[in-house]
Amino acid sequence: MGFPAVRMRRLRSSSALRSLVRETDLRVDDLIYPLFVVEGTGVKHPIPSMPGVYHYSLDLLEDELQEAYDAGIRAVLLFGVPDHKDSVGSSAYDEQGIVQRAARMIKEHFPDLLVIADTCLCQYTDHGHCGIVAPAADGRSAVIDNDRSLELLAQTAVSQAKAGADIIAPSNMMDGFVQAIRAALDREGYTHVPIMSYSVKYASAFYGPFRDAAHSAPQFGDRKTYQMDPANLREALREADADVQEGTDFLMVKPALAYLDVLRELRERHQLPLVAYNVSAEYSMVKAAAMQGWLDERQIVLEMLLGMKRAGADLIITYHAKDAAKWLREEA
Repeated sequence: MGFPAVRMRRLRSSSALRSLVRETDLRVDDLIYPLFVVEGTGVKHPIPSMPGVYHYSLDLLEDELQEAYDAGIRAVLLFGVPDHKDSVGSSAYDEQGIVQRAARMIKEHFPDLLVIADTCLCQYTDHGHCGIVAPAADGRSAVIDNDRSLELLAQTAVSQAKAGADIIAPSNMMDGFVQAIRAALDREGYTHVPIMSYSVKYASAFYGPFRDAAHSAPQFGDRKTYQMDPANLREALREADADVQEGTDFLMVKPALAYLDVLRELRERHQLPLVAYNVSAEYSMVKAAAMQGWLDERQIVLEMLLGMKRAGADLIITYHAKDAAKWLREEA
């Protein structure tokens, strides 16, 4: 049976009818707001490649959190930008590290705000890699020592949980990182703290502005030996399967826009909550075009985030979170 018996426009004739049959919803509760915290006082430093995003010292972070909270946001993702860097990223697992102090402050002032701690070493190492660098067996090049790195990543996760982090979000892409972190958390009595694994993290060109913000660009080489080849989908499924077997509580795909097919495949394969990371360059491209007057930022952002939900994401990490939350509440 076809036209004229079937008329698709019947269900589009009014706003109320379109809302009634809408298949996908984007809600404020779906959004996670990433924040960059730094040492010092009185710091609210703009990140040039990410308009509207700032480095915050802890004394000024409270105002930003209050604004986000008032907009309805109930989850933040913390990235630390330390003053001290060394070869083993010791500031990452320092109990007085910037993320640990930020977590304690947030839980004191906003006890019902979920604190998600990014668990990696790249911001804290002087070489900018996500693990410990060791000489290669041939003596001619350096490699990332996977298993030694796991020990420090587990130590970092425990220190973050001890400081009050509600969720540990390991982004390092070392083999076995979920198992190592789960075992360490359980051993220290944090069996209740979930892991939001960066399960599928591609070696992407979309991270450029973030590396400026986090001061985390590699000082030599690249991250292609541990982050994924953008050409691969089947490998992404294997990565996610491994993390599920090791005990993750969430799966994540990063970046989002160029990898919506990966989101869809994971949605059909696994029942765990699925997170899309709307990364820095995806954000900055929209901001740059909006500043030129080439597009309607509000409409573009909401459509883009809705597309991630439609592809299968349950949650979205996005630098647009505060604006998107306000827009969604205005439309409610």
